[in-house]
Amino acid sequence: MTSTQLKIIALITMFIDHYGLFISGTPDWMGWIGRIAAPVFIYCVVIGFKNTSNRIKYLVRLGVAAVGMSFINLFINLRIYYTDLSGPYLELNFFSTLFLIAFLIMLLENKRIKLLLLFFAWQFISFILFGLLEVLGFLPTPFAILVCQISGNVLVVEGGPLIILLGVSFYFANDNRWTVAAGYSFYCLAMFYSVRRWGWRLDGFYQHLFGFAGYQWMMIFALPLLLLYNGKKGIGLKYLFYIFYPLHIVILWYIGTLILP
Repeated sequence: MTSTQLKIIALITMFIDHYGLFISGTPDWMGWIGRIAAPVFIYCVVIGFKNTSNRIKYLVRLGVAAVGMSFINLFINLRIYYTDLSGPYLELNFFSTLFLIAFLIMLLENKRIKLLLLFFAWQFISFILFGLLEVLGFLPTPFAILVCQISGNVLVVEGGPLIILLGVSFYFANDNRWTVAAGYSFYCLAMFYSVRRWGWRLDGFYQHLFGFAGYQWMMIFALPLLLLYNGKKGIGLKYLFYIFYPLHIVILWYIGTLILP
Protein backbone atom coordinates (compact mmCIF):
# COMPACT_ATOMS: atom_id res chain seq x y z
CA MET A 1 0.00 0.00 0.00
CA THR A 2 1.46 3.38 -1.00
CA SER A 3 1.67 6.40 1.29
CA THR A 4 -0.99 8.12 -0.84
CA GLN A 5 -3.38 5.21 -0.31
CA LEU A 6 -2.67 5.28 3.42
CA LYS A 7 -3.42 9.00 3.58
CA ILE A 8 -6.71 8.56 1.71
CA ILE A 9 -7.80 5.94 4.25
CA ALA A 10 -6.74 8.29 7.06
CA LEU A 11 -8.66 11.12 5.42
CA ILE A 12 -11.85 9.04 5.24
CA THR A 13 -11.60 7.86 8.86
CA MET A 14 -10.84 11.42 9.98
CA PHE A 15 -13.96 12.68 8.21
CA ILE A 16 -16.06 10.01 9.94
CA ASP A 17 -14.54 10.99 13.30
CA HIS A 18 -15.16 14.71 12.80
CA TYR A 19 -18.68 14.09 11.51
CA GLY A 20 -19.39 12.35 14.79
CA LEU A 21 -17.71 15.17 16.70
CA PHE A 22 -19.63 18.07 15.17
CA ILE A 23 -23.00 16.53 14.30
CA SER A 24 -25.14 15.82 17.35
CA GLY A 25 -26.87 12.48 17.76
CA THR A 26 -24.25 10.46 15.89
CA PRO A 27 -23.18 7.00 17.16
CA ASP A 28 -20.07 6.43 19.27
CA TRP A 29 -18.54 4.08 16.71
CA MET A 30 -17.69 7.06 14.51
CA GLY A 31 -15.15 8.12 17.11
CA TRP A 32 -13.80 4.59 17.32
CA ILE A 33 -13.17 4.52 13.57
CA GLY A 34 -11.54 7.94 13.83
CA ARG A 35 -8.77 6.59 16.07
CA ILE A 36 -7.18 5.17 12.93
CA ALA A 37 -6.58 8.57 11.32
CA ALA A 38 -3.95 10.28 13.50
CA PRO A 39 -1.33 7.50 13.63
CA VAL A 40 -1.60 6.91 9.87
CA PHE A 41 -1.20 10.62 9.09
CA ILE A 42 1.75 10.82 11.49
CA TYR A 43 3.38 7.77 9.94
CA CYS A 44 2.99 9.24 6.46
CA VAL A 45 4.42 12.61 7.51
CA VAL A 46 7.41 10.87 9.10
CA ILE A 47 7.95 8.94 5.86
CA GLY A 48 7.59 12.12 3.82
CA PHE A 49 10.00 14.04 6.04
CA LYS A 50 12.55 11.24 5.85
CA ASN A 51 12.41 11.01 2.06
CA THR A 52 11.93 14.64 1.02
CA SER A 53 14.73 16.36 -0.86
CA ASN A 54 14.14 19.64 0.98
CA ARG A 55 13.33 19.33 4.67
CA ILE A 56 13.20 23.07 5.28
CA LYS A 57 10.58 23.47 2.57
CA TYR A 58 8.64 20.56 4.06
CA LEU A 59 8.73 22.17 7.51
CA VAL A 60 7.72 25.56 6.14
CA ARG A 61 4.75 24.01 4.36
CA LEU A 62 3.56 22.33 7.56
CA GLY A 63 4.19 25.53 9.52
CA VAL A 64 2.22 27.70 7.10
CA ALA A 65 -0.64 25.20 7.19
CA ALA A 66 -0.59 25.22 11.00
CA VAL A 67 -0.66 29.02 11.24
CA GLY A 68 -3.35 29.23 8.56
CA MET A 69 -5.56 26.75 10.41
CA SER A 70 -4.99 28.69 13.64
CA PHE A 71 -6.35 31.87 12.09
CA ILE A 72 -9.31 30.04 10.56
CA ASN A 73 -10.11 28.84 14.07
CA LEU A 74 -9.64 32.37 15.41
CA PHE A 75 -12.04 33.87 12.87
CA ILE A 76 -14.79 31.42 13.80
CA ASN A 77 -14.08 31.56 17.53
CA LEU A 78 -14.28 35.37 17.55
CA ARG A 79 -17.72 35.13 15.96
CA ILE A 80 -18.80 32.80 18.76
CA TYR A 81 -17.21 34.96 21.45
CA TYR A 82 -18.59 38.33 20.35
CA THR A 83 -21.98 37.30 18.93
CA ASP A 84 -24.84 35.04 19.92
CA LEU A 85 -23.67 32.39 17.46
CA SER A 86 -23.96 29.00 19.10
CA GLY A 87 -21.59 26.10 18.72
CA PRO A 88 -18.33 24.82 20.23
CA TYR A 89 -15.06 26.69 19.93
CA LEU A 90 -12.86 25.30 17.17
CA GLU A 91 -9.62 23.90 18.58
CA LEU A 92 -8.65 21.33 15.97
CA ASN A 93 -5.28 21.91 14.34
CA PHE A 94 -3.38 18.72 13.63
CA PHE A 95 -1.01 20.64 11.37
CA SER A 96 0.59 22.08 14.53
CA THR A 97 1.13 18.58 15.87
CA LEU A 98 2.67 17.35 12.62
CA PHE A 99 4.94 20.40 12.41
CA LEU A 100 6.26 19.84 15.93
CA ILE A 101 6.94 16.17 15.21
CA ALA A 102 8.95 17.02 12.09
CA PHE A 103 10.77 19.90 13.81
CA LEU A 104 11.74 17.79 16.82
CA ILE A 105 12.93 14.96 14.57
CA MET A 106 15.21 17.41 12.74
CA LEU A 107 16.70 18.68 16.00
CA LEU A 108 17.25 15.16 17.36
CA GLU A 109 18.71 13.78 14.15
CA ASN A 110 21.15 16.67 13.76
CA LYS A 111 22.00 16.54 17.49
CA ARG A 112 21.42 20.25 17.89
CA ILE A 113 21.88 20.12 21.66
CA LYS A 114 21.62 23.86 22.32
CA LEU A 115 18.47 24.17 20.23
CA LEU A 116 17.01 21.10 21.95
CA LEU A 117 17.67 22.64 25.37
CA LEU A 118 16.04 25.89 24.24
CA PHE A 119 13.11 23.93 22.82
CA PHE A 120 12.48 22.09 26.09
CA ALA A 121 12.96 25.25 28.15
CA TRP A 122 10.39 26.98 25.96
CA GLN A 123 7.91 24.18 26.64
CA PHE A 124 7.97 24.90 30.36
CA ILE A 125 8.18 28.70 30.18
CA SER A 126 5.45 29.13 27.57
CA PHE A 127 3.09 26.72 29.33
CA ILE A 128 3.35 28.66 32.60
CA LEU A 129 3.16 32.03 30.85
CA PHE A 130 0.10 31.24 28.74
CA GLY A 131 -1.63 29.62 31.70
CA LEU A 132 -1.13 32.76 33.78
CA LEU A 133 -2.34 35.03 31.00
CA GLU A 134 -5.55 33.03 30.63
CA VAL A 135 -6.19 32.72 34.37
CA LEU A 136 -5.67 36.46 34.83
CA GLY A 137 -8.10 37.16 32.01
CA PHE A 138 -5.63 38.81 29.65
CA LEU A 139 -6.41 36.32 26.89
CA PRO A 140 -10.02 35.87 25.77
CA THR A 141 -10.74 32.25 24.83
CA PRO A 142 -10.34 32.72 21.04
CA PHE A 143 -6.90 34.26 21.47
CA ALA A 144 -5.89 31.69 24.08
CA ILE A 145 -6.65 28.97 21.53
CA LEU A 146 -4.66 30.84 18.87
CA VAL A 147 -1.63 31.28 21.13
CA CYS A 148 -1.65 27.61 22.11
CA GLN A 149 -1.76 26.50 18.48
CA ILE A 150 1.08 28.70 17.24
CA SER A 151 3.25 28.60 20.37
CA GLY A 152 5.13 25.42 19.50
CA ASN A 153 4.30 23.90 22.88
CA VAL A 154 3.87 20.12 22.86
CA LEU A 155 1.75 20.28 26.03
CA VAL A 156 -1.13 22.12 24.38
CA VAL A 157 -1.19 20.96 20.76
CA GLU A 158 -3.84 18.54 19.56
CA GLY A 159 -3.03 15.06 20.85
CA GLY A 160 -0.61 16.28 23.51
CA PRO A 161 2.99 15.20 24.16
CA LEU A 162 2.32 11.48 23.83
CA ILE A 163 1.30 11.81 20.19
CA ILE A 164 4.50 13.82 19.57
CA LEU A 165 6.47 10.99 21.18
CA LEU A 166 4.71 8.50 18.91
CA GLY A 167 5.78 10.43 15.81
CA VAL A 168 9.40 10.65 16.93
CA SER A 169 9.44 6.92 17.75
CA PHE A 170 8.13 6.12 14.26
CA TYR A 171 11.08 7.99 12.79
CA PHE A 172 13.74 6.29 14.87
CA ALA A 173 12.24 2.84 14.29
CA ASN A 174 14.18 3.25 11.04
CA ASP A 175 11.72 1.45 8.75
CA ASN A 176 11.92 -1.76 10.81
CA ARG A 177 8.39 -3.14 10.72
CA TRP A 178 8.85 -5.35 13.76
CA THR A 179 10.16 -2.43 15.79
CA VAL A 180 7.20 -0.31 14.66
CA ALA A 181 4.77 -3.13 15.48
CA ALA A 182 6.24 -3.80 18.93
CA GLY A 183 6.60 -0.16 19.92
CA TYR A 184 3.18 0.85 18.61
CA SER A 185 1.47 -2.12 20.27
CA PHE A 186 3.08 -1.22 23.59
CA TYR A 187 1.95 2.39 23.15
CA CYS A 188 -1.67 1.36 22.56
CA LEU A 189 -1.65 -1.19 25.37
CA ALA A 190 -0.33 1.49 27.72
CA MET A 191 -3.25 3.69 26.64
CA PHE A 192 -5.69 0.84 27.32
CA TYR A 193 -4.20 0.08 30.74
CA SER A 194 -4.13 3.76 31.71
CA VAL A 195 -7.81 4.21 30.88
CA ARG A 196 -8.76 1.02 32.73
CA ARG A 197 -6.59 1.87 35.74
CA TRP A 198 -6.95 5.64 36.04
CA GLY A 199 -9.72 6.48 33.59
CA TRP A 200 -11.77 8.35 36.17
CA ARG A 201 -8.86 10.77 36.64
CA LEU A 202 -8.10 11.27 32.96
CA ASP A 203 -10.55 14.05 32.26
CA GLY A 204 -10.38 17.80 31.85
CA PHE A 205 -6.79 19.03 31.90
CA TYR A 206 -5.21 15.58 31.89
CA GLN A 207 -7.32 14.41 28.98
CA HIS A 208 -6.16 17.39 26.92
CA LEU A 209 -2.56 17.10 28.08
CA PHE A 210 -2.16 13.43 27.20
CA GLY A 211 -4.71 13.12 24.42
CA PHE A 212 -6.70 10.50 26.29
CA ALA A 213 -10.18 9.36 25.46
CA GLY A 214 -11.84 6.25 26.81
CA TYR A 215 -11.31 4.53 23.46
CA GLN A 216 -7.92 6.00 22.53
CA TRP A 217 -6.39 2.54 22.63
CA MET A 218 -8.38 1.73 19.47
CA MET A 219 -5.49 3.34 17.61
CA ILE A 220 -4.17 -0.24 17.57
CA PHE A 221 -6.40 -0.93 14.57
CA ALA A 222 -4.19 1.36 12.49
CA LEU A 223 -1.26 -1.04 12.89
CA PRO A 224 -2.19 -3.39 9.99
CA LEU A 225 -2.29 -0.36 7.69
CA LEU A 226 1.15 0.78 8.82
CA LEU A 227 2.55 -2.69 8.19
CA LEU A 228 1.03 -2.78 4.69
CA TYR A 229 3.10 0.23 3.58
CA ASN A 230 5.16 -0.87 0.58
CA GLY A 231 7.74 1.92 0.58
CA LYS A 232 6.22 3.71 -2.41
CA LYS A 233 4.77 7.21 -2.58
CA GLY A 234 1.95 6.65 -5.04
CA ILE A 235 0.38 9.47 -7.04
CA GLY A 236 0.91 12.07 -4.33
CA LEU A 237 -2.17 14.31 -4.12
CA LYS A 238 -0.17 16.42 -1.67
CA TYR A 239 -2.31 19.53 -1.66
CA LEU A 240 -5.58 17.59 -1.45
CA PHE A 241 -4.85 16.88 2.20
CA TYR A 242 -3.78 20.43 3.00
CA ILE A 243 -7.02 21.78 1.50
CA PHE A 244 -9.43 19.10 2.70
CA TYR A 245 -8.48 19.36 6.37
CA PRO A 246 -9.57 22.96 7.09
CA LEU A 247 -12.40 22.82 4.55
CA HIS A 248 -14.17 19.80 6.00
CA ILE A 249 -13.78 21.07 9.58
CA VAL A 250 -15.37 24.43 8.79
CA ILE A 251 -18.21 22.84 6.81
CA LEU A 252 -18.99 20.22 9.46
CA TRP A 253 -18.78 22.82 12.24
CA TYR A 254 -21.21 25.07 10.39
CA ILE A 255 -23.65 22.23 9.69
CA GLY A 256 -23.42 21.24 13.34
CA THR A 257 -24.38 24.74 14.49
CA LEU A 258 -27.39 24.77 12.15
CA ILE A 259 -28.88 21.59 13.59
CA LEU A 260 -28.12 22.20 17.26
CA PRO A 261 -31.26 21.60 19.35
